[in-house]
Amino acid sequence: MCGIVGAMAQRNVVPILLEGLQRLEYRGYDSAGLVVVNDKMLERVRSTGRVKELASRSADTQGQLGIAHTRWATHGAPSIKNAHPHQSRDMIAVVHNGIIENYEELRARLKSEGYEFTSETDTEVIAHLIHSHYMHGNSLLVSVQTALKELEGAYALGVIAADNPNQLICARRGSPLLLGVGIGENFVASDVSALLPVTNRVIYLEEGDVVEVERESYRIFDAHGKPVDRAVQVSEISNESVQLGNYRHYMQKEIHEQPSAISDTLESVCNSTSISPGIFGADAAATFSEVNSILILACGTSYHAGMVARYWLEEIAGIQCTVEIASEYRYRTSVPNLNALVVVLSQSGETADTMAALNHAKDMGQGNTLAICNVPESALIRASKLRFLTRAGPEIGVASTKAFTTQLVALFLLTLVLAKQRGRLVQETEFVHALRHLPSAVQKVLDMEPQIATLAERFASKHHALFLGRGMHYPIALEGALKLKEISYIHAEAYPAGELKHGPLALVDKDMPVISVAPNDTLLEKLKSNLQEVRARGGELYVFADADTLISESDGVNVIQMPEHAGYLSPVLHTIPLQLLAYYVALQKGTDVDKPRNLAKSVTVE
Repeated sequence: MCGIVGAMAQRNVVPILLEGLQRLEYRGYDSAGLVVVNDKMLERVRSTGRVKELASRSADTQGQLGIAHTRWATHGAPSIKNAHPHQSRDMIAVVHNGIIENYEELRARLKSEGYEFTSETDTEVIAHLIHSHYMHGNSLLVSVQTALKELEGAYALGVIAADNPNQLICARRGSPLLLGVGIGENFVASDVSALLPVTNRVIYLEEGDVVEVERESYRIFDAHGKPVDRAVQVSEISNESVQLGNYRHYMQKEIHEQPSAISDTLESVCNSTSISPGIFGADAAATFSEVNSILILACGTSYHAGMVARYWLEEIAGIQCTVEIASEYRYRTSVPNLNALVVVLSQSGETADTMAALNHAKDMGQGNTLAICNVPESALIRASKLRFLTRAGPEIGVASTKAFTTQLVALFLLTLVLAKQRGRLVQETEFVHALRHLPSAVQKVLDMEPQIATLAERFASKHHALFLGRGMHYPIALEGALKLKEISYIHAEAYPAGELKHGPLALVDKDMPVISVAPNDTLLEKLKSNLQEVRARGGELYVFADADTLISESDGVNVIQMPEHAGYLSPVLHTIPLQLLAYYVALQKGTDVDKPRNLAKSVTVE
């Protein structure tokens, strides 16, 4: 959610910190700041504007050791006083991602010890707590380690001291953090993209790790304080892959990257005529033979992907499937099925609610776990028994696009594997062919972009929209509504079309556009009747229909013809025009497409 960058070098690190923050802007933030050690003093600059404003304010700031941060407000409103870094008595400076749950108790104690608080944040507690141990003669490393034992909650931390210009301490629990390894210089960040200009050699820190970083070396300690070695990995993400190129926004770029992202995700099957369980891990075949149901845990867009998969898994594989919102799952009393396959979905692999839900399922004895994720070495991947990488590449835009469609592809592959193991896959060759054809089918839908851009002009003055779908396309209607409200700020809701008469129809009038997903499937005739209910109330219809649905344009009925029907894979194709519609409506309304207000890309807090 928030972004952290830290650097120690024999050169001025301020440009490194600022460029790193700029590369983390996609995560969402409302303030930014940095601090450097300069002549045994902390020099701090903060701003409630964009990183470019912080860069302007810090034009004369220099230092060879520094930490920087972009903040997404949790405790306290966006303001200079609440912006990171936070300091304690001009000696200790801290940047922090996550939430400290016992901060009120610690704050009261530290106040009684004479510490003054200047912010409303939970992070300032960390700075004062470390300072209290540092002033007792402990090293900065020991002071941090001691303070961490008193914290409850999640954190990724960067800590420096004014009188120690040769050391940076960082730690993580529940929030992502990695170490960047250079030559005569070292770095820390919450995302590898922030460090690509200076190094592609990274160490993904494990849960509970604390790192003592110096210019020429580093030491890593595990959650028990014991020294450990962590492998240095060369990031596969290229510097060019996170550049905007000729596109106007990252979201537009990522929408257009979907054919290649899907192709890369299918690499393991595209050169084969059959589907093997091994694509999900060495133990997949044995694990899948034990399971008798599926439990999918996810949030937001990933939750919608899981909802589509439920239709596939139950109809094609004949296996019971439940889909739960991860943030709700662990807070209700549920009856665990020890023979279920627990599938967790996340673009970043660091979504706090999804990670907590996975741990809750494992604590209840559900050990058969599968993570479908876009980021190798993420927490979710490391915590799961089985794993599948979607290979969508970096997704910068807050509104997920290619991560969603590649998750759908991964879930369809899972469906086929389970169907095959259960003796139900009678059309394997046809399904493999359909998957191979999918990238070119998506490209044909992308070619509709000019038509959808024109259509979007009609939405600029609207304040509400209704999305309809049936069967496995109802989750696609949900996803279309989510995209529209995320980036255009138009209030949008989605319903199964058959539910119109049970309430939502009361909202329909000439000012409420109704967008419908209309594939040529077994529910088409039912859907047509639902659309007539809208027209009878004067509603304006926008129907994304397959070419052979025989839905004709008329007054108040606007039909957007899809290039082809994709059968079970139709949800993937019908997602694309809804992404484009949201994008072009947002352009019409002049919103910040890639960084919509109040939202963040990687949601690492509950």
